[in-house]
Amino acid sequence: MAPAVLPTAPSSAAKDYKTESTLARLLGSGSAGIAELAVFHPVDTTAKRLMSNQGKVSTISQLNAVVFKDKAGATLPKKFVSLFPGLGYAAGYKVLQRIYKYGGQPFVRDYLAQHHGTEFDNAFGRGTGKAIMHATAGSIIGIGEIVLLPLDVLKIKRQTNPAAFRNRNIFQIVADEGLGLYRGWGWTAARNAPGSFALFGGSAATKQYLYKLEDYNKASWLQNFVASIGGATASLVVSAPLDVIKTRIQNRNFENPESGMRIIRSMIREEGFSSFFKGLTPKLLMTGPKLVFSFWLAQTLIPAFNKVL
Repeated sequence: MAPAVLPTAPSSAAKDYKTESTLARLLGSGSAGIAELAVFHPVDTTAKRLMSNQGKVSTISQLNAVVFKDKAGATLPKKFVSLFPGLGYAAGYKVLQRIYKYGGQPFVRDYLAQHHGTEFDNAFGRGTGKAIMHATAGSIIGIGEIVLLPLDVLKIKRQTNPAAFRNRNIFQIVADEGLGLYRGWGWTAARNAPGSFALFGGSAATKQYLYKLEDYNKASWLQNFVASIGGATASLVVSAPLDVIKTRIQNRNFENPESGMRIIRSMIREEGFSSFFKGLTPKLLMTGPKLVFSFWLAQTLIPAFNKVL
């Protein structure tokens, strides 16, 4: 009679340390950022313009005007090209953001595993502690993402309010605006903390509980894809209200800023509470796949690069 096979015990958070090389993390995350930008920049522009719109859109012609702005009456090719404003800023921001976020989270995870892994196991149990440690590392790295805020501000303004540039180049804007480019940093951090927690936590939980993986890096491309869907959906829903506020702060003219609290009061008074979820459906349908795509690529490419380097 064959011996009984005992179920494998959940893996410890304390052992989840340094599973990929630094170069693999940089190459995998950077490749994901470049691929995402090439495919999804027009989608991002559309979502940002819908979130920035403060009126109700009830007809196709109104939707056309919101999305394509002054090119609403132009030919189809010109409309498509109009969805690529600020591509230079977007390239700088998106690639650096993905390298920082997808490539940086493993370093924070390593630190937490090495110094606090046992505490996560004791507090939440083996397996659950490991998933929450991944989520916590994501939250920490998400808060630090505000260092890239000026590039995000410039990208959003080019997408939603190009008149704010008034024919100035990037160096003139930096000289004129200075720390004003960090306007909304508190709201950005407040959005990123739960959003990144949900992104990395949702993915880790999927691998931990759905696929029972001991080593998350051994996930197949399909398992990474499903895990990315779980993490991305959770992240977008959790961060939606703060994302609308952040976008409206950042798309104002440089000389006419507005505080987050004023925006909140105005949204409640003039648009109702549902306005905090404006653009959520387009984000889930359009931005959601963008996040799934880049997160899936990063989770798949980082271990792949690690094997060949």
